[in-house]
Amino acid sequence: MELDVMKRLIKKYEPGHTDRIVAMSEAKRYYRNETDILMHPKKKDEEGNPMRNADNRIPRNFHGLIVNQKAAYAFTAPPLFDAGNQTSNVKVAEALGDEYKKNCTALCVEAANSGCAWLHYWRNDDGLFEYAVVDSREVIPVMSHSLKKKLMAAFRMYQELDEETGDTYMIYEYWTDTACQAFRRKIGDTVDEGLFYCNMFVDPQTEERFSEYQHNLGEVPFIPFPNNNIGTNDLVNIKRLIDVYDKVYSGFINDLDDVQELIFVLTGYGGTDLNGFLQDLKKYKTIKLDEDDGADVKTLSIEIPVEAREKVLEATRKAIFEQGQGFDPQPENFGNQSGEALKFMYALLEMKVGLMQTEFETGFARLVRAICRFYGLQCGQIIQTWTRTCIRNDSELVEMCKNSVGIISTETIIKNHPFVESVPEEMERIEQEKIKEREQFDIYNNSFRKND
Repeated sequence: MELDVMKRLIKKYEPGHTDRIVAMSEAKRYYRNETDILMHPKKKDEEGNPMRNADNRIPRNFHGLIVNQKAAYAFTAPPLFDAGNQTSNVKVAEALGDEYKKNCTALCVEAANSGCAWLHYWRNDDGLFEYAVVDSREVIPVMSHSLKKKLMAAFRMYQELDEETGDTYMIYEYWTDTACQAFRRKIGDTVDEGLFYCNMFVDPQTEERFSEYQHNLGEVPFIPFPNNNIGTNDLVNIKRLIDVYDKVYSGFINDLDDVQELIFVLTGYGGTDLNGFLQDLKKYKTIKLDEDDGADVKTLSIEIPVEAREKVLEATRKAIFEQGQGFDPQPENFGNQSGEALKFMYALLEMKVGLMQTEFETGFARLVRAICRFYGLQCGQIIQTWTRTCIRNDSELVEMCKNSVGIISTETIIKNHPFVESVPEEMERIEQEKIKEREQFDIYNNSFRKND
């Protein structure tokens, strides 16, 4: 691609992406429990002095809690795939590798904070399929204008330090369905004047460096994983509620600190300044008053509206979990709950994860097809099996399994028993126990036959 064409593309897509980067960075900051309460400047009077002594800023990580609930609920047991034949299934599992579960969780967290997570795959130095989750702030998709939006190309932008010169450059990788071209711009320079080709690709045989790389992967090697059907992050619905909770809670703690300092009301004080009053009180436990009849010392204390603040905090907390569609882990919500009651408590979380699953299924299907295409394997209809991880009533499940004996198959009962981790292994153990029982029974019968 010509340099002038790339300059026009960057100037078209980069400015609009800046606003999205701000929103993504804010959500990730809240996920790390760095809320706005920590960023506000300390209030001061007209002379620049602090208006109050206490300045506690206590953030509550509601956003991180709700996002982690979602990730654990959906991906503690990651999805399983069936591509239609055993050979393809084995190769797909091998390509996904040991980090598959970790990458699923990373995709969920990234989507919850950014609105859409991105997975990038490529051919590594050993010629094998490799993939990784990309920071969504680095990716700018170029979509078609058709009703079924198709990914035509993708920018990946990130900063890199030139160790030889010490200068920092913005790297632009432009990926299409056939190749990747690299460009770079020195930080501080404009796109028109400072954009040049970046020879970041190396031929392993000749060690010659190039700015263009033919990947031959058959499509743009970036897969989107939208957070929901409208592509919003999980912070947008609860940010203001979290800010209210932090403000009220921190203000309450500040009031508790401030009211520990008594306010003295002096009438007819015989000294000349307040410092002398405090020193006399501390040193001699007495103070000097005038001889006037009205001379007196009184103290004032501030009454804190505890009940009103408790109600505000309680209502705000409830609204956070309702709007954030999470599961409030308050101890009073638990107890000897039935299985149906526990399912109801997870209703909002299940609704949110269901919307995410609908979007993620398309992304995972593309990933599986990309692996099969990479290794030249057949891939039919992809069947995905998703498993939820949540609190359950084990005693109720055991009783249901017990009552199902003779009604449904033994394998189905074992599959749903809470103590069983591997159904094939458990079936094998049961079969071995039956063999031992038959052997013992035969020994017992043979002993009676000999006596006869």
